[in-house]
Amino acid sequence: MSKRIFIIEDDTNILYALEAQFAAEEFIVETSDGEEDPEELFNRLRKFSPDIIVLDVILPTSDGFDVLKKIKEDDELNEAQIFVFTDISDEDNKHRSLQMGADYFFFKEDFDTYEFVEKVKKIVKNVTKETPEDDDRDYEE
Repeated sequence: MSKRIFIIEDDTNILYALEAQFAAEEFIVETSDGEEDPEELFNRLRKFSPDIIVLDVILPTSDGFDVLKKIKEDDELNEAQIFVFTDISDEDNKHRSLQMGADYFFFKEDFDTYEFVEKVKKIVKNVTKETPEDDDRDYEE
């Protein structure tokens, strides 16, 4: 069964690259450039019912941390794995993201989109083999 991934990213170059690369890896992909209002975004998320959400925390119309908080509070969405992929490269925001319920945190400066997609594929494959206690949730390299 193909995994459903929803990508929320305001940089269209990164968004389209991730969309194409995940689709080539047989993920079912839906995207948002972060321009829609939060209610519309959440309606789209619920309708798509993703297994994985890739979230940039810098968005044009919403605070990505607010989006993360609302995802984790939403009964229809809170089981999705959250991969924060952002330009905010400081430990405080990394810690904040993980404390708020993100499953993984990646600094964009550390990965190109191909490397990021490969890392997500590897994590998704391995998570099905591991128990939650075995997962250290921090895959920064």
